[in-house]
Amino acid sequence: MSRRSLLRAFGAGAAGATLAGCGVPAAFVEPGDRAGRDSSATDRTLHFANWPLYIDTDDEDESKRPTLDAFSRRTGISVTYTEEINDNDEFFGKISPALMNHQETGRDLIVISDWMAARFVRLGWVQEMDRAKQPNVDKYLDPLLRSPAFDEGRLHSVPWQSGITGIAYNRKKLGREIRSTGDLWADDLRGRVTLLSGLDESFALLMQGNGVDITRWTADDFHEICEQTQKRVRSKHIRRFTGNDYIKDLATGDVLACQAYSGDVIQLQADNPDIEFVVPEEGAELWAESLMIPNLARHKRNAERLVDHYYAPEVAAELATWVNYVCPVPAARDVLASSKDEETAALAEDPLIFPDDAMRKRLAIARDITSEERMDFAKKWNSIVGL
Repeated sequence: MSRRSLLRAFGAGAAGATLAGCGVPAAFVEPGDRAGRDSSATDRTLHFANWPLYIDTDDEDESKRPTLDAFSRRTGISVTYTEEINDNDEFFGKISPALMNHQETGRDLIVISDWMAARFVRLGWVQEMDRAKQPNVDKYLDPLLRSPAFDEGRLHSVPWQSGITGIAYNRKKLGREIRSTGDLWADDLRGRVTLLSGLDESFALLMQGNGVDITRWTADDFHEICEQTQKRVRSKHIRRFTGNDYIKDLATGDVLACQAYSGDVIQLQADNPDIEFVVPEEGAELWAESLMIPNLARHKRNAERLVDHYYAPEVAAELATWVNYVCPVPAARDVLASSKDEETAALAEDPLIFPDDAMRKRLAIARDITSEERMDFAKKWNSIVGL
């Protein structure tokens, strides 16, 4: 399943929206009730929950994770690493009962997508990190990712990896370039285009195609893209809405162009160099999946140290060679560029890992959908998508 998982059913989205809004006021945790007793000084352990295939592994023994093992050797902190997050809503359902009832989750560090991270911040379910104890984060975090609308100043979150939602297409089969979102609606692509089905994954790029500043979009902007998308569904211009199965459609040639994630396209290009990824002229959405420390975590200081470990450029570079998403540490580029291994050095020049200046100017982090907006917006979008 995609780490940018879609809202698979209105029921899951609505449940989260109600909880995050005024439906369950008691779910909100006041700032003074979020910190637990930190045992980091005496208990050199840490529980880190992440998504599958989202960390480097040893070539000969996949149970070994070089960057994580290096942290343990350096600090003496033993890390229990679990790949238990397969879907944002599913994980929300797993740990929300503990958080809303002011109980420990058993996890010191989690990684969730930015739209779900926004929900956790609003509910007061995660703790502020002590940036004074995270010099690497303070120095090396990409300026583009420093202050998302949902977490101004990045007090509660630090990007694990980042990515771009843009357009992927088969240039050879299409026979022309795609430069803007509007190019998707040309007659020669009728029935050969797919969009992402998840509301949080899809809306920003479509708004950008209309010239909207997605850092401050409005309800009118949302309703406009819904009307446009509905018309394109009725005219059969849009073939279907997808999760990560767009990868198969693009690879087989069933579709010629689609809404896509930058990290997926890197993998596709390894098998088919005719597949290209475009950040449209009007712009594309930059997103992140972020590290967060849940309330009452028993090893907060240990967790903060692990976060900072991954912001050392050498460590960030090693991780980037494995996961192939947009690296949130631009300084890691110079580390890779200096590698004696040609394949590794080439990654420093990949704009889908280290966007160049021209591309960076077209990237923006979208304002998230608020709890008050979510239920109505999800209902409308899902009626178009067919969820």
